Amino acid sequence: MAPKRPKGAGAFPKPVESPAPQSPDPDAFYAALDLGTNSCRMLIAQPKGSGFHVVDSFSKSVQLGSGLERTGRLSRASMGRTIQALRICQQKIKRNKVTRMRLVATEACRRARNAREFIRQVQRETGLTLEIIQPEEEARLAVISCAPLVSTKTEQLLVVDIGGGSTELVWIDISSVPRRDRPRAIMRLHAGFHPAESPFPAAKVVDWISVPLGVATLRDQFSDVSDDAARFALMSWFFEENLSEFAPYHGEQTRERFQIVGTSGTVTTVAASHLGLKRYDRTKVDGLRMTSDQIDKVIRSYLDLGPAGRRRDPRIGEDRQALIMSGAAILQALLRCWPTDRLSVADRGLREGLLYAQMSADGVLENGPF
Repeated sequence: MAPKRPKGAGAFPKPVESPAPQSPDPDAFYAALDLGTNSCRMLIAQPKGSGFHVVDSFSKSVQLGSGLERTGRLSRASMGRTIQALRICQQKIKRNKVTRMRLVATEACRRARNAREFIRQVQRETGLTLEIIQPEEEARLAVISCAPLVSTKTEQLLVVDIGGGSTELVWIDISSVPRRDRPRAIMRLHAGFHPAESPFPAAKVVDWISVPLGVATLRDQFSDVSDDAARFALMSWFFEENLSEFAPYHGEQTRERFQIVGTSGTVTTVAASHLGLKRYDRTKVDGLRMTSDQIDKVIRSYLDLGPAGRRRDPRIGEDRQALIMSGAAILQALLRCWPTDRLSVADRGLREGLLYAQMSADGVLENGPF
C-alpha cells in the first residue's frame, strides 16, 4: 500500500524572516573598569566623532595587592576595601544606564591564589562581573590608547605602562609605514601583536614583555632597606636586571626618530613636577614631551626632598610618596637603557583602550581608528 501523502505537503513553506541585526546606538554609554594592584579606576563615556566624551569617572587607591608578595593571597582587608570601591562603581553604572561595559582585573588577580574566590565574591556582593586579562591584552590596550601621541617622525617606538603590580613594555617598528599613517597603524594592533596579512601598512611589534614589577610590588621587594637613596638605587638596578629577556635591551638605539610613550601615575606625576604645577591639570600633562635630562632632574629633586619632603609636596602626597620612588626607579632604568629626547607623557591607558576597543567593535566611531 502506497504511503499516504501528508496534508499540505505540496504547499510552499511559509518564509521565516531572520530578525535584522540591531544597529548600535551611537548615544549609548560605555564603561571601562581597570582593577589593578594598587588602584581601582573606571571611566563612563559616550562615543563622539572618532573618539569619546567622558561623562563620569572614578578612581581610588584600594591597595588590592597589599601583602600579596608575602602570602600569595589577597587579604581580607584589601578585598573589603576593593569591594567598597566597586559598589560605588556599580552605582555609577546603574545611574548612567550603561549598556556596554568591560570590567577587567590585572596583575594582583593574575597572581593571587584566591583570585577566583574574590571574583565570585565581587559578583555576589556588587553584581559586577570582573574578567582577569592576560599581560598581552593589557599591553595591547595600553598601546592603542597611546597611539594619538605618536609623532609622525617616529620610526622606533617604546610604549611603557608602569602599573601597580607589573610593567608592560612594547617595542614597535613603524619605519616602513608612511608618516601620516603611523598613529593609525599602531591603533590597528588591537587585533593582536602579530595580526594576519593586512592591506594596510603594518606596525611591526619587535618584542614585548610584562615585567612582574610595578610601583607597589617593587616597593615591597625592598621595604627592608632603610636608606632612601640606597633603596632607590637597588630598585632601579633590580628592575633593569629583569629586562634582560627583552630583545631590544641588547641593541643600541639612537635618539633620532626614537620615541618613548609612558603611561602611568609615575610619568604624569613627574610631568606635573617638571611643569611646577600647584594643582594637577590633565590638559597640560597629557601629550607633554620631556627629555631624559628633564626627567632625571625631577627624580634627583625627589631624592633631595626625602620621604618627609615628598609627603608635603602637593603633587605627591602622603599616599604616593613611597610609590613615586619605585616608579621613578623604573623610569630611570628605562632611560638608562634608552635615552630619548621625546618621552611623551600619556594620561591615558587601559581604560581608554577598553573604551576604544568596545566602541570600535560596535561600529559607533566615525572614521574609527581601527
